[in-house]
Amino acid sequence: MNQLMIRIGYSAIALLGLFIVGCCKCGSPSDKPSSAKEKVSAGDEDCCNEVADRKTVLALNRSGGGNPLTAWPMFGGTPSRNMVNTGDKNMPTEWIVEEGKQKNIKWVADLGNRSHGGPVIAGGRVYVGTNNAKPRDPKIKGAKAVLMCFAEADGKFLWQAVHDFPPDETFKEAVPEGLCSAPAVDGKRIYYVTPGCELICADADTGKGIWRLDMMKEFKVVPFHLGNCSPLVAGDLVFTMTSNGTDGDGTVVSPKAASFIAVNKNTGKVAWQSNLPGDRIIEGQWSNPAYGMVNGKPQVVFPGGDNWLYSFEPATGKLIWKCNLNPGIPGKAKEGERRVTPPYAIATPVIYDNKVYVGLGLYPEHASICKFSYFLCVDMTKTGDVSPISLDAKAPQNKNSALVWAFGGPADPKLKRERPIYFGKTMSTAAIHDGLVYVAEDAGYLHCLDAKTGKEYWDHDLLAGVWGSPMWVDNKVYLGTEDFEVVIFAHGKQKQIISQPSMGKIVHSTPVAVNGTLYVATPHKLYAIGKK
Repeated sequence: MNQLMIRIGYSAIALLGLFIVGCCKCGSPSDKPSSAKEKVSAGDEDCCNEVADRKTVLALNRSGGGNPLTAWPMFGGTPSRNMVNTGDKNMPTEWIVEEGKQKNIKWVADLGNRSHGGPVIAGGRVYVGTNNAKPRDPKIKGAKAVLMCFAEADGKFLWQAVHDFPPDETFKEAVPEGLCSAPAVDGKRIYYVTPGCELICADADTGKGIWRLDMMKEFKVVPFHLGNCSPLVAGDLVFTMTSNGTDGDGTVVSPKAASFIAVNKNTGKVAWQSNLPGDRIIEGQWSNPAYGMVNGKPQVVFPGGDNWLYSFEPATGKLIWKCNLNPGIPGKAKEGERRVTPPYAIATPVIYDNKVYVGLGLYPEHASICKFSYFLCVDMTKTGDVSPISLDAKAPQNKNSALVWAFGGPADPKLKRERPIYFGKTMSTAAIHDGLVYVAEDAGYLHCLDAKTGKEYWDHDLLAGVWGSPMWVDNKVYLGTEDFEVVIFAHGKQKQIISQPSMGKIVHSTPVAVNGTLYVATPHKLYAIGKK
């Protein structure tokens, strides 16, 4: 998400984009020029500092760091999407946001009345998606998707890029949500996806458009309510999900449309595309791609809307492996049956130690009851169809699968747990460090698991819903809740709550720590928290 999530009318849809690669032949490069690529312009001019070299950020993520990060240039900070900053120290644990009583608040910036994707920080600037409920420009009226840019030093408003919602009925319920995509910053350029499924490349200094790829026009994409992916940049390619999905009756309107694409970051030309999972999409495709090195070779992983993970060679789109995350569970009800939607990969996958970690869920307030769910660890070193037969990793029939472990399902009644399940549905992207995995459930439970075995060390009931993801920094774990709090835990195998500062409003996004500052977005405001 993101975590990246969105409320749609009476329900809410999680915001994390998902990407699978290949063209009509699933993985073969496409040399077709992008006919939908257009020049665009938006925003006002201003200057900024150079963004931190991305190779340095990647090296820091791989090595465990030691120096403070100078940028958080995409959702998850690096292409591996791991919600961890190992460099910054002395992060705040106490603050007050109430006007007139503020403590440890560097600055506050007004947003609209929605903010789901979370802030991105690079080049001395802070970028965040929102809507137009509180117009910065009185000339711009009505519902819009807005990307705002602020100065990192003092929160000064610098520019905004504004996008209309398509008039199509498909987008009607998503209009209040604004821009749900968390952008990716690469040098002097910024990339993001609009609700109308346009991949935008803009000038990071000014917000002015450089090129635009209309994925509905180019690939015949029909989204489930809106486009929402948070893209990533690796080398000369931008990877994103197209958000192709179903209609209100569960039918994939455009099964041949690409779901995952790789685009030249300089020109906007499509390098390759994949229409996986075709007509097997359960609802929408809400997750985001993740990228990592596996035994010295790069892989880009996309969680498909059919609840499979797909891994590709980033340069060519050749499929390396695929894995069914919930074997034995039908994707859709048969004709005449009551429709029950199984949990699928809405959360963004995290790549760590040659493995990928991801949880299964449904968008918030979904009509289908999800009694239990799973969080999985999958080996990325195998090839081909590496699906398990069941989610029991120790079962003999799974010896050739890539399943390392799966945490979740109904609880053993002999254990006398407080509730009859181990794990519920989730939109949370994991934070993994020092052999420990931190992941949250929608229902408000935070779990600490062993990264190698899936053993649970502890859980905690926050007594409030969670849409965002945990952030690990300075031997602490920060997590926002619907009870207006950011709950701060000590890192480790023993549960310890350090503090629970109030934000005064719901926190649906993920806290981000960089350059000694903690950034927390509520629906209405963005806070920079730390010592002045």
